[in-house]
Amino acid sequence: MNAPLPLNVTSATPTATYDTVARISNEVAGRLAARLRAETRGEVLFGAADRGRYATDASIYQVMPVGVFVPREAADVRLAIDICRDLGVPLVPRGGGTSQCGQTVGAGLVIDHSKYMRNILDVNVEARTARVEPGLVLDHLNADLKKHGLWYPVDVSTSAQATLGGMAGNNSCGSRSIAYGNMVHNVMGAQAWLADGELLDFGRYDAATGRVKRLGDAVRSLAAQHRDDIEARWPKVLRRVAGYNLDIFHNQNEKPYTSDGSVNLAHLLIGSEGTLALTRSLDLRLSELPRAKVLGVVNFPTFYQAMDSAQHIVKLGQHMQAGALTAVELVDRTMIELSLQNPAFAPTIRTALAPAINGGKPEAILLVEFSGARKADIAPKIKELVELMGDLGLPGSVVEMIDDAPQKNLWEVRKAGLNIMMSLKGDGKPVSFIEDCAVPLVHLAEYTDGLTQVFRKYGSRGTWYAHASVGTLHVRPILDMRRDGAQKMRAIAEEASELVRKYKGAYSGEHGDGLCRGEWIEWQFGPKLTEAFAQIKQQFDPQGLLCPQRMVQPPKMDDTSLMRYPPGHKQRVVPIQPVLDWSAWNVQANPVTEETTAPGTGGDPAHGLAMHVEMCNNNGHCRKFDAGTMCPSYRVTRDEMHSTRGRANTLRLALSGQLKPLPSRGGAEGGGRNEQRQLQPQLARGSEDALTSEAVKEAFELCVSCKGCKRDCPTGVDMAKLKVEFLQHYKAQHGHTLKDKLVGQLPDYAHHAAKIAPVLNLRDKVPLMAQLSEKLLGFSAKRSLPQWQRTHFFNTPVQSATREQVLAAAKPVVLFVDTFNGYFESENAFSALEVLQAAGYTVHVATKTGADGKHLCCGRTFLSAGMVDQAKVKAREVVDSLLPFAEKGIAIVGLEPSCLLTLRDELLVMGLGEGAQQIAQNALLLEEFLAREAQAGQLEAFKAQLKPLTQPVLLHGHCHQKAFAAVTPVMEVLSLIPGAQPELIESSCCGMAGSFGYEVEHYDVSMQMAEAALLPAVRAKADAIVVADGTSCRHQIADGTQREAVHVARLLARQLR
Repeated sequence: MNAPLPLNVTSATPTATYDTVARISNEVAGRLAARLRAETRGEVLFGAADRGRYATDASIYQVMPVGVFVPREAADVRLAIDICRDLGVPLVPRGGGTSQCGQTVGAGLVIDHSKYMRNILDVNVEARTARVEPGLVLDHLNADLKKHGLWYPVDVSTSAQATLGGMAGNNSCGSRSIAYGNMVHNVMGAQAWLADGELLDFGRYDAATGRVKRLGDAVRSLAAQHRDDIEARWPKVLRRVAGYNLDIFHNQNEKPYTSDGSVNLAHLLIGSEGTLALTRSLDLRLSELPRAKVLGVVNFPTFYQAMDSAQHIVKLGQHMQAGALTAVELVDRTMIELSLQNPAFAPTIRTALAPAINGGKPEAILLVEFSGARKADIAPKIKELVELMGDLGLPGSVVEMIDDAPQKNLWEVRKAGLNIMMSLKGDGKPVSFIEDCAVPLVHLAEYTDGLTQVFRKYGSRGTWYAHASVGTLHVRPILDMRRDGAQKMRAIAEEASELVRKYKGAYSGEHGDGLCRGEWIEWQFGPKLTEAFAQIKQQFDPQGLLCPQRMVQPPKMDDTSLMRYPPGHKQRVVPIQPVLDWSAWNVQANPVTEETTAPGTGGDPAHGLAMHVEMCNNNGHCRKFDAGTMCPSYRVTRDEMHSTRGRANTLRLALSGQLKPLPSRGGAEGGGRNEQRQLQPQLARGSEDALTSEAVKEAFELCVSCKGCKRDCPTGVDMAKLKVEFLQHYKAQHGHTLKDKLVGQLPDYAHHAAKIAPVLNLRDKVPLMAQLSEKLLGFSAKRSLPQWQRTHFFNTPVQSATREQVLAAAKPVVLFVDTFNGYFESENAFSALEVLQAAGYTVHVATKTGADGKHLCCGRTFLSAGMVDQAKVKAREVVDSLLPFAEKGIAIVGLEPSCLLTLRDELLVMGLGEGAQQIAQNALLLEEFLAREAQAGQLEAFKAQLKPLTQPVLLHGHCHQKAFAAVTPVMEVLSLIPGAQPELIESSCCGMAGSFGYEVEHYDVSMQMAEAALLPAVRAKADAIVVADGTSCRHQIADGTQREAVHVARLLARQLR
């Protein structure tokens, strides 16, 4: 199945496309969109929201493109080049949009290769080569190569989302360049289109013919002409990615471009940032995948000592008989502290801290990695590292990691370095513009110390991490670009450049030039070589269509008209009164002392909502496809709009007055309906419009509120809460549908509906009723619905303690039974009660303080339907009922993850004060409670009551369990059963997400989410017991595999003797 296309001009006729685009933009844009629509098979995105999402990358810049084109095949790219050349429209190629310096933003037509142009065209295992398309993500290539024992070793931190085409354009380097070199050292050939549309094969110069040979001759002539300048001005370091690689004819790199001294013309394109040609395919040199790795984590009491030690540590890699030193990576104190504040990273970073250094609070750590064929060959190098650090006066500073798992976990933290650094609250953020200056290792300590003094001079502080092995540290001073950041940026850059020159380094050492370092090319190379670069550009692209104003004639780096957050940005934020409390984000932080002002004092006109949205740094971590959850909708559609980043950018545009609401769905006519809705002029009208537009609604349409981004996003962008906020504003203006009311108000009418359960359940037995429910209510006829129970938990007397009894009990616990386990799957609630009582606890079933015939409800369904005011009423009832227990530290135990965890999440932002905080601290899922008690030795008698289990057990973790690190306790509790060996299914969201998967417009997407990993894993083990705590998860498994999944409570109760 293919996910539905985003609503855009792809579905319109060329004539309608021209009319719409020309009306909102200009005639050229209209003709461009119409021709792309008529002549190609690609997706044509010219709406303001789409253009806005592609107007920025992971840099500080924003330039609105004329449009966005997503080619389906190579022929589409060639046609787009021809059309743009005819119309004089510049071309801006783009991969994952992870660029730090603005390379992928521009005023032309952005061509996004990442959705379709991502194939592996060939792999030659014997020759260790691969041919790939430019949109292929590095991790996806390496996953495919693993079975051959090979990998592509340019190991960038954004490997989960960075594309090979973007890496080539940037000349990426990565953590292990000390062993493998840069991108340019690992590319053997390139097939690329010039701006005139000719497709050329770039490879060895001595084998070149025709036009490729003529281009090579021209560059060779330039190299000969400027030989003296190349020798005098070219940085003599591995990490130099500025300008064009003119030195391929007179190598200045400490690691030659080729092993045999030959010249490869493909290397001219590497690092050219899309200014010379558009990549069709790349021929890559692969390496043997290291079979063994060992890691030594060196802790330092001062940052200076870490920098000074790097030059000594790298010598351990010299003359190794087996294996190699593959990395020496820095993590500074700021990154350590921020990691400790992130629940996803804190347990890992703690394993890297040596108690002997500053009491486990080092100022910096270095990750020193050795790789080889066998651990036995390389493990002694860690002992040598320990001895070296002892000789340098730092005994006890090395944490040895020989096993693979802790190494892998720590490298994941290091890879998230940029995102972790960007998680600082407030408007001041670490800004990328001098972060890649590279200096020889012998000068690294002096250089970093000098730069620290520069930061202090301008009232700032630097954050540091990355590649100590090659003298390239990612240092970013903390600046507020909304105020005086641009002026400080210029001053710091000028002083930093003098330090780079003093220590004979390179100003651009990894992340390229783009908008922030383009103007420094002439500073680095001088006027003659800069003119030579202009001549190379002229040879390849005489019309200047490919990424103009990059590399040649670049703008000033501090041109505020090119910035995402220009001075005065705060004033253009739309004043809006949120319904949730976002004040924790509405703060300012002192860049030197790291002190944060009180919540609500940050000056955000949107009371913290805008500042939370702006935590997204556009790095694109949400585009990953690994074992995490984020982002299920992007994994299905691969549309930028459906990534966390895409949604955050949509909100940012809306909240900063750069979008206005679009007309309602019924307001357009004929075949142009979609694009008229998508492409109306979008200039903000006022606060009432910021969160009520169709553009914002469209971006949230496939958000399943999984909370994956709450945990997986290193900067903590919480799209689930943002969707709640959006829905409240949108529904307040547009009204609630009948389906909204049926879903949202379910807890209020459930006790009445249960009385006529047999009648309601006919919907799944009579096909006509299923079809009517689809037509009238919007619930897919392909879905079964939850089955009502006339006799249920809430109307069945149970043996449980009163409020007074549990408050006085020795082993008390409160059982919070939600709507779903109370009315639809009561056996789960009965089982939980049985299990807790069998474990020796006095159990009280939570009820309202005042009986009104309804059960106690967390408010989750109301939140999902945009009924926040009603949810707050439910939340207040929860606080009134449960606070006395929380005040005594009594655990409040729930069964449904989405409901119980609401007490630890949304309950805290509803203005309910300290009481909500106390309840959150005591709210636990059943498995969390049992795991805690087992660790405390309280369940020995209970464990003796459990019968052995011989069947395999498969566990699917609910998304909210993953978000709150509550999956491990489930595994621990299942392991209490004798003989049980639970296996966790590595999957993202199941796709049901409450009511999402039941809705007819979401059915296909829901099933695609499930088929990505969950359902195949269940089908693969037909004899396994499938455990899933989420009611919608169990329903999805039943619909998709015809297998019953059970709640942990039921399995435990079943195993009781």
